[in-house]
Amino acid sequence: MAVNLRGRNLLSIKDLSGDEITAVLDKAAELKADRRRVFDEAPLAGKTLAMIFLKPSLRTRVSFETGMTLLGGHAIYLAPTDIKLGQRETTEDIALVLSRYVDLIMARVFGHDTVADLGRHATVPVINGLSDLEHPCQILADLLTIRERKNRLAGLKAVFIGDGNNVAHSLMLGAARVGMHMTVVTPHGCEPQEQVLQESRALGAATGARIEVVNDPATGAREADVLYTDVWASMGQEAEAEAKKRAFSGFRIDADLMKHAKSDAIIMHCLPAHYDEEIDYAASRTPNSAIFDQAENRMHAQNGLMVLLVG
Repeated sequence: MAVNLRGRNLLSIKDLSGDEITAVLDKAAELKADRRRVFDEAPLAGKTLAMIFLKPSLRTRVSFETGMTLLGGHAIYLAPTDIKLGQRETTEDIALVLSRYVDLIMARVFGHDTVADLGRHATVPVINGLSDLEHPCQILADLLTIRERKNRLAGLKAVFIGDGNNVAHSLMLGAARVGMHMTVVTPHGCEPQEQVLQESRALGAATGARIEVVNDPATGAREADVLYTDVWASMGQEAEAEAKKRAFSGFRIDADLMKHAKSDAIIMHCLPAHYDEEIDYAASRTPNSAIFDQAENRMHAQNGLMVLLVG
């Protein structure tokens, strides 16, 4: 099925249908397969990406900036001191001004309302590079990684062990879109937002995906094809870190938990990792681990997305 994403925003992973996610992954795989040809053909020659960072990042900045170089385009890094969204200038005005200069805007922000406002007012595509509600680019990379290892997505069982955070939200919604079962394993009181859970279940009803939230790691991990985790306290939650450590005791990927999953289960982490907290270092280095494949695939998935948005 041919899809047309030109001019669209990606603020939430649910902005893409299952067919559109597949189209992004297919384009990503095509671009990844022959980087030399991509560089020579330069599908985004003359295109410019504005990268707004209110939160710092290794993978987001380097993957987008390197990706635009590979595709023949140019990326401009805008630090928090360069653009004070809603302070020195309104978000609406910043969106309208940037739209006169660039072809794409990516924003890594704290509150989701900020990236939503950018998307509402910009006249060029806006990509959510991370917000407190969702992390759609990460999930495109994750789905690409899982498909590379398992050759499919539909019918697999993915298990996220950790806080019901932005990554968990996008995983639930993305899994529902592609027909992949998703279980979030988290302590009582740390569950994903109820609205996101209900949206995910509604989307999953159309694709056969089962979306669950449980509070026991061994139960949740049973027969898993994918074991995924993230830091217990995200950036901006440092004050909660000690309380989270106590709440999440026993909620980590290690050899004991892996016994409950399938023997060939993929181990995933969106990084940065706090080893021996949410994941055991030894587990992260087993042949099952796809952690650094995920990190690389941030660039390829985003490249596929950007080419379809403006190429």
